Amino acid sequence: MEKRPDEVSGMFSDVARGYDRTNDLLSVGNAILWRIATVKAIDPQPGERILDVAAGTGTSSAAIARSGATVVAVDFSPGMIAEGRRRQPSIEFVEADAMRLPFGDEEFDAVTISFGLRNIADPIVALGEMYRVLKPGGRLVVCEFSHPTNPVMRLGYETYLKLALPLVAKLSSTNPDAYSYLVESIQQWPDQQALSHRIRGVGFTRVAHRNLTGGVVALHRGRKPVDEAVRASAARRRAPRKTTT
Repeated sequence: MEKRPDEVSGMFSDVARGYDRTNDLLSVGNAILWRIATVKAIDPQPGERILDVAAGTGTSSAAIARSGATVVAVDFSPGMIAEGRRRQPSIEFVEADAMRLPFGDEEFDAVTISFGLRNIADPIVALGEMYRVLKPGGRLVVCEFSHPTNPVMRLGYETYLKLALPLVAKLSSTNPDAYSYLVESIQQWPDQQALSHRIRGVGFTRVAHRNLTGGVVALHRGRKPVDEAVRASAARRRAPRKTTT
């Protein structure tokens, strides 16, 4: 699915005010459970610096910050940033593109992104940027929609996406049409194993995933290696290939 950053950014700005309420309804109350699992996987510690990419209104950022860690929330939607600053005045918000993070190398102890990776024009470039800004040994946690592993549950979930979700969005969202994009982006997103492969491909090690709600959501984790030889090999894989004429 072609994703134009300006259109996606504008779409999220349109739904910013009611975004969290609609998400709670569409997830049938599971959103808070997914958030708790994500924060637990990040394992934030007092004094750490953690980057929350595609942070939206900062709901997850605030949950991470309760640990005593310093959280920087990044999003490319001006509307989401404005709403986040209004709701979470103690969190630092930065408007930026995940494919061009405005931070130096090895600044953060952990980087996380929840339900945002599939909205990025080139997720692999964004994963490479997350790798770059992590300190050696730093942690990556990706919480994203995925694919149920049980065939019966998969059928029920697909039916929900096609029939129930548009109705709930129409009743609760300020921009119901935006949720047509949500359905398409979920359906076309790679499965758990494919995403794990992409995460390894940019250099992360100790990559693993855990299914939540039967695979409706998957929680992916990885580490930036400390060993210089491993890091150098990863850097070579991320470097653009030279072409000859």
